[in-house]
Amino acid sequence: MVGLDKNIALVGLMGAGKTRVGREVAKIFDIPFIDADREIEFSAGCSVQEIFELYGEKAFRDGERKVIARLLQEAPVVIATGGGAFINEQTRKKIKETAISVWLRADIELLLERTKHTNHRPLLQNTDVRKVLSDLIEKRYPIYAKADVIVDCDTEITPRAMGYRVRDAIWEYLNA
Repeated sequence: MVGLDKNIALVGLMGAGKTRVGREVAKIFDIPFIDADREIEFSAGCSVQEIFELYGEKAFRDGERKVIARLLQEAPVVIATGGGAFINEQTRKKIKETAISVWLRADIELLLERTKHTNHRPLLQNTDVRKVLSDLIEKRYPIYAKADVIVDCDTEITPRAMGYRVRDAIWEYLNA
């Protein structure tokens, strides 16, 4: 795919499919894919969960903000951001300046299904997962709605098909 000279930043809650769909979007546009959480882990030398346990969420968010700012300098790339990244005002501003932000909007049932067997999501450890996700939806969805493009997740189609749905929404946004 020719003609894209901007980053694409995928935002949304954990379980929305940012990493899986992001890989497909990167293939479709023939640009690199970067998972921000993996880059944070690489920079910190430990897992996201370990960062939360050892240093707390504030330290993780500070590192996340710095890593995403660095990644956004590598245009064009597709970046799967962490669920809380776009909530940070500085990070959101940087994304808006250097990328097309795409919110992968998912309903609670899809998020529950996709996160129920994971043990690497610090915010979902030893808690009522439905309540945590519901609270995050209430707090974060109004902010995610500030994204340039909104694409609804669909469990009936493959990640590749979702990638094409994102591509089409981006082209529509760019040609509006």
